[in-house]
Amino acid sequence: MNTVSPEAAADSRRAWLKILARYKKPDRRRSAVELAITLIPFATLWALSSAAYAYGHWWGLVLILPAAGFLVRIFMIQHDCGHGSFFANRAADDWIGRALGILTLTPYDCWRRAHATHHATAGNLDARGMGDIRTLTVAEYRRLSWRGRLAYRLYRHPLVMFGLGPIWLFIFSQRLPVGMMRGGFTPWMSSMSTNVAIALAAAALIWLIGPGAFLIVHLPIVILAGSAGVWLFYVQHQFEETEWANDTEWEFQRAALHGSSYYDLPPVLNWFTGNIGVHHVHHLSAKVPGYRLPEVLRDYPELRGIGRVTLLDSLRCVKLALWDESRGKLVSFREARMALQG
Repeated sequence: MNTVSPEAAADSRRAWLKILARYKKPDRRRSAVELAITLIPFATLWALSSAAYAYGHWWGLVLILPAAGFLVRIFMIQHDCGHGSFFANRAADDWIGRALGILTLTPYDCWRRAHATHHATAGNLDARGMGDIRTLTVAEYRRLSWRGRLAYRLYRHPLVMFGLGPIWLFIFSQRLPVGMMRGGFTPWMSSMSTNVAIALAAAALIWLIGPGAFLIVHLPIVILAGSAGVWLFYVQHQFEETEWANDTEWEFQRAALHGSSYYDLPPVLNWFTGNIGVHHVHHLSAKVPGYRLPEVLRDYPELRGIGRVTLLDSLRCVKLALWDESRGKLVSFREARMALQG
């Protein structure tokens, strides 16, 4: 339970916002370079893999894996554009984000709105439902019918969460402005224009390399990148020592620092994921460009010890499924059952 007084919490938040303000300014030349060293290798790997398949060299399909890594990085740049932190020019960020959305199968304006809601409500038990992974409390789960429990268990199963789920999300669900059907013109325009652009791009690629190569090369890249993206988002908030609170106790700065993890990945994975593992700092100030997040850890090493999750630790996060309000932690179905029996 958060016992910090509102006055102290407000002071703490203001202090962190003041500290992080110095890291908000992006280097436009650096941003342009980051974009180039992501798009060019992605296109090159995609072309080499397609050519290898076309000439019967199946070994070339191993290039699908690094290509998927670059597609993850493309999404992270789109993510920074959504926060207005990549070029710090709203028009440039928006149009680059929309263009990248064709590659990531993500309608930019819809995603930006949902993601802004996520940032404004992460860790708030009374504001769940948009831009997050569905998480029930132990009490809520126990009140479900057996069908409801089965559905929730299937939803949280790793094969669904990281396998079928990303396929459904990126290939099917995002074709409509789900959750924003009555949100006005912008969500529909975002979804439909992205769909048209994706269809035209897919048609061009199929004409260029054929339907077989498109399915064998491009589809796995999209699926692998989508699974990696969902995994990252999962670990960033679904770790044992995360924090959730009811609206009356929820506080932005505390939710950012303690409800978001520091996913301490090896350097090469940090690069491919745009340093998004420094997620607690990102939630403190989403205006800090991804390539500047390591600077914050360098200058404030105490942040490394907050919510730290290693690659090995993250594998254990998969079993977590329910928020135990009495213990203030995420627990597995088994732990929740044993607590009830005890």
